[in-house]
Amino acid sequence: MTTYAIVAALGLVGGVMSGLFGVGGGIVFVPVLALGLGLSQLDAEATSLLAILPTVVAGAVSQQRYGNVRWRAGLIVGLAGIVGVEAGVFVARALPEDTLRRLFGILMIAVAVQVAWRALRTPHNEEAG
Repeated sequence: MTTYAIVAALGLVGGVMSGLFGVGGGIVFVPVLALGLGLSQLDAEATSLLAILPTVVAGAVSQQRYGNVRWRAGLIVGLAGIVGVEAGVFVARALPEDTLRRLFGILMIAVAVQVAWRALRTPHNEEAG
């Protein structure tokens, strides 16, 4: 029962992050699935990809209501992503577990640095008093 509660909480947090920041949830899902639930890195990544599907659909529909979805760009990125996923799965299956885990950690650090860099370089909008 505790495992199901953890998984439900994970889904909730991932959904909030997806709606708020536009992230796919893998930033939250993969570490928790691997570290918290004991899945292998490859199983955690594959499970994360499946788990995000309903979140993606719900988020796209919600954002479409506000006119924020650019369908052509999304379709092009999505189709190219399918090719990339196939290549990524091939490589991931060939790598040792530790190497895959380290590469994922490097990716998370790179994303954090990029987000911090943009936040520091972008002037903050201040409300006129």
